[in-house]
Amino acid sequence: MQDNGTAKQVARWVALGALFLIPLAPLLVANTYFFPFITGKAFYFRILVEVAVAGWAVLAFLDREYRPRFSWVGMAVLAFVVWMFIADAFAPNAAKAFWSNFERMEGWVLLVHLLGFFFSASAVLRVEKKWRAWFLTSLGVSVAVSAYALLQLNGTYAIHQGSVRIDASLGNSAYLAIYLLFNVFIALWLALTEKYSWLKWSLIALAALEAVLIFFTETRGTVIGLVLALTLAAFLTLITASKRARGAAGGAAGGALVLILVLIGSFYIARDSNFVQNNRVLQRVSSISLSDGQTRFTIWRMAFQGVLERPLTGWGQEGFNYVFNKYYDPSLYAQEPWFDRAHNAFIDWLSAGGLPAFLLYLSLFGSAFMLLWKSSELSRPERIALTAALVGYAIHNIFVFDNLYSYVYFFAILALIDSQVARPIERFERMPELTATDGVTYALPIAAVAVFALVWSVNISGMQAATKLIKAISPSPAGIKANIAAFEDLARHPAFAAQEIREQLVSFAASVAQSSQTTQEEKQRVVSLAVSEMQKQVAAYPLDARARLQLSYAYRAAGDGANVLKEIQAAIVLSPKKESFWIEAGSVEWDMGNIKAAQTNFNTAYQLGPQFTDLAIYAAAGNFAVGDTATADKVLQSVFGTTNVDSDILAVAYYRAKNWSRLIALWKVRAAAPDAGVEKWFSLAAAYYAAGDTVNAAATIRAAIAKFPEAASAGADALKQIEGQ
Repeated sequence: MQDNGTAKQVARWVALGALFLIPLAPLLVANTYFFPFITGKAFYFRILVEVAVAGWAVLAFLDREYRPRFSWVGMAVLAFVVWMFIADAFAPNAAKAFWSNFERMEGWVLLVHLLGFFFSASAVLRVEKKWRAWFLTSLGVSVAVSAYALLQLNGTYAIHQGSVRIDASLGNSAYLAIYLLFNVFIALWLALTEKYSWLKWSLIALAALEAVLIFFTETRGTVIGLVLALTLAAFLTLITASKRARGAAGGAAGGALVLILVLIGSFYIARDSNFVQNNRVLQRVSSISLSDGQTRFTIWRMAFQGVLERPLTGWGQEGFNYVFNKYYDPSLYAQEPWFDRAHNAFIDWLSAGGLPAFLLYLSLFGSAFMLLWKSSELSRPERIALTAALVGYAIHNIFVFDNLYSYVYFFAILALIDSQVARPIERFERMPELTATDGVTYALPIAAVAVFALVWSVNISGMQAATKLIKAISPSPAGIKANIAAFEDLARHPAFAAQEIREQLVSFAASVAQSSQTTQEEKQRVVSLAVSEMQKQVAAYPLDARARLQLSYAYRAAGDGANVLKEIQAAIVLSPKKESFWIEAGSVEWDMGNIKAAQTNFNTAYQLGPQFTDLAIYAAAGNFAVGDTATADKVLQSVFGTTNVDSDILAVAYYRAKNWSRLIALWKVRAAAPDAGVEKWFSLAAAYYAAGDTVNAAATIRAAIAKFPEAASAGADALKQIEGQ
């Protein structure tokens, strides 16, 4: 090792500074960016990794101690990232596979940054002996995150996603849960090897606090992971303690193991008790069951169907939506309309990169466990704590997909293991070290230029787009023209998240088209832009059912019914079992006056999901509208047990079919409700009037006036119209 002077010191502090800033990312919420809890953290992480890699590269040229070393875990990480490059290149939407979108900020670009983080952290933190300091820094940040969560629990701060499951500065309860799980075991690991009593007990207290907070995230997969990982840690401590230490350590571990098992058993026995059922957190945990996971099991089956079609390279990262639409199971109708993940990280990688990616992902865990227990550099408590962390993470990943900070901690632990067990690579060791002069003259300037180029090309355009999109969808002091101009600017400079931007444009255009506060010129301008941009999206990715549906929305805003129907029908071809597509098609046919076609579409949707009540209503409405009362009544009777069902959709169908008796009966029920307002009575009168029964129409208006004197003027006008006939 040589000194290498200024260049080495600059590179060293740059690399260390960037690596030590990475743990601060969970605190960052970029409110000026689209998806503020996701995008800000991701861009921050990417930029810091690029800086860290540049600093590490300079160090590696100056000093062979920093050069990459060989380990099987390092080989597994490298092979996994390389294979996903190949798989993403063959994806139906390769651009999205590589670059992802604002909502996820993943794709291959995240993987390659994780690879850079892995190698730079492994080398720099090994040579500088800073791994413990890095993880302590991370725990320090987790204290702030936990404090935020506690303030959410007591109502000081609002919970961002929903109203009961804490999410702190991560914006998602599941993301917070896995962040806390890693920190629980990191805190225990550091506590077990800490020589200062005050710090040891502080770390144990922090681990206990964060373990409790995991329960308040109500993320059941993580709760299972935590409990099983703690059980495993106690068991491993019990069976691996040396004879000398077995007395105290074994007794403590045995006691902990018994306590955990007793608590689990007691909770299971008391799961139906009032104490558990009246506590929201405990009730949610107690609800874990196979039947409760049917939605996930269904999605997993769909994923396996997709894998059978593309077993080698899969569908690429961010490609699960193709699987979701093509193999859609109608039982998911009541769930969210779009799933972009299988909600199982192992199946996600199987779907994204085929069988090779799945095996390589498993090899990350396998090589880590193998090297952990073969290493002489890591103490027994370290091995146990890190093993428990990885096992808890793996169990969590059976039920949830990954996010930025679960990736960061996973790769940090892999890098820690690599740094402890890797051996020098002879070819790298033989390469000469740069002199101090060359370091200053060449290495540092080249690294600086490379970092600038990377940051600019990989991050800046995306950061600008994330900011511009927020401005485009937010009310502007300059009026609607400023919003339209912002969308036009985004369209002229397409970013990696073009589909998200275009979907936001469609939503914005639809609201403008219906607004009475905008001019016809403004409506035409923004709607034309929305149609044009979604046409580009569909032209680029014609097999994306979601893009087809979004284009239909743009055409709807433009009033182009024929093209609306054309795009919905194209979406149906891509996802023939998705009931909502058939309902969309039927609604368009209905509005265009093609009632027979609407009936067919509504009945198709109902046949796919006969267990869903709103599909039954649509089917009945279609049948009523064409005069097939017998079939409509059969549908209503089978689902509701009665033919007198209160529904706006049925009310329209009765009107179209001139089924006045049913329409009058429906409005009678509504008007008789204790909280019925005057508008219900007027609507009943209108039903009588439409049926030609002016006597009952007038009587209903008079009854409404008597019940609601404030409506006397409107009632008088209605009576003039009724009695003037």
